[in-house]
Amino acid sequence: MAGPRTLLFAAVAFEENLSLRELLPAFPGARLGSRDLSFPTPSGGTVFIYPFGAIAFANVPPEEREAILARLRQARPGLTTQVVRESFTVREEAGAKIGIQDGVLVLDELTPARAQIVALTVAQSAALEYYERIVESLFARTGKFADRLEKQGTVSLRLKPLHRFIGEAVNARSEVLTILTLLDKPDATWEDPAMDRIYNDLRAEFDLVDRFGALEQKLRAVQEDLELLLDVARERRLMAVEITVVVLIAVEILLSLTKLVPH
Repeated sequence: MAGPRTLLFAAVAFEENLSLRELLPAFPGARLGSRDLSFPTPSGGTVFIYPFGAIAFANVPPEEREAILARLRQARPGLTTQVVRESFTVREEAGAKIGIQDGVLVLDELTPARAQIVALTVAQSAALEYYERIVESLFARTGKFADRLEKQGTVSLRLKPLHRFIGEAVNARSEVLTILTLLDKPDATWEDPAMDRIYNDLRAEFDLVDRFGALEQKLRAVQEDLELLLDVARERRLMAVEITVVVLIAVEILLSLTKLVPH
């Protein structure tokens, strides 16, 4: 009987989404599924490509991973160079109790369906980290606008930057909500009595649900703060217009009075 076997799952997340159908010709022999594009590697590993801009490697050596990433970049020009990387270890041991031990997923057997679940979760975690960075940046930039309002009691009359920033925040929220739909339980969990346990253990290990909830909360706070800032800016601009009208009327009255005064 073979002894325990350790396998590494690695994922890379890009800023851009990926069209699986467009990538299919670049990876001959790949299988296009409902959630991913997958294919085996010469070394015996498996690659999974996801539409939300992530690629996961199941037991693929580093040099082979880099070669596949190069093929992906060639097939999808314009991919960002700064990416998020995530890795996770699985130990396969006959008769072992399924569960997480010291950050390692222990399985009695790593079937293809189980490998698919692990790869998906690692890819989701990498993609979520990318969005966490975006939202954190939005949150920090919103704080600068709010600080000015708190210290000066007003905001800039220039509304275009606020409009643009609000659009950016709304767009980020939409993308995060798209990721949420990918956290739905995969169909494969119904085919293996232990799959549901594995899936739930992995989601808990990567803290996916809580991380997503925190993202949504921050995005909601960003949106609410920016709407408040926009209202203040609009009121200030309206006041400026009203003052300008009053000044123009006063000038017109003064000019009329000047004409009435005998020279």
